[in-house]
Amino acid sequence: MKKLTLLLPVFALAACGEEPAPEPTPTETATPEPVSTLPAPDQDLFKSTFAETCEGAEPVNKAVCRRAMGAETVACEFGLGEDEYLRHKATLAVNEANDGWMLADAEALCAEHGAHHSAN
Repeated sequence: MKKLTLLLPVFALAACGEEPAPEPTPTETATPEPVSTLPAPDQDLFKSTFAETCEGAEPVNKAVCRRAMGAETVACEFGLGEDEYLRHKATLAVNEANDGWMLADAEALCAEHGAHHSAN
């Protein structure tokens, strides 16, 4: 009990002696870009986007997509059906709602693979 009463006055003095830190003044900074909520353009996303866009095309079995930091497009290479090789190229672009990816030049891409382009 004695120790506690000795500590309290010392603590109270220390707290009173300190001046409150001044509020940091907000500096003018450029507003940061909104954090992207786009799904990662990976193999699964490319497969489903291609299947939804090009109805009747062979399914994508393998895809590799590369996106430059902050880029609005993604370069993808892919193989169809049983093909083990990435023989085909496509570009994914940010959709109009800015919340997902779509195939850029989908009509030409679907036609190239003998499929029908479905305008979502």
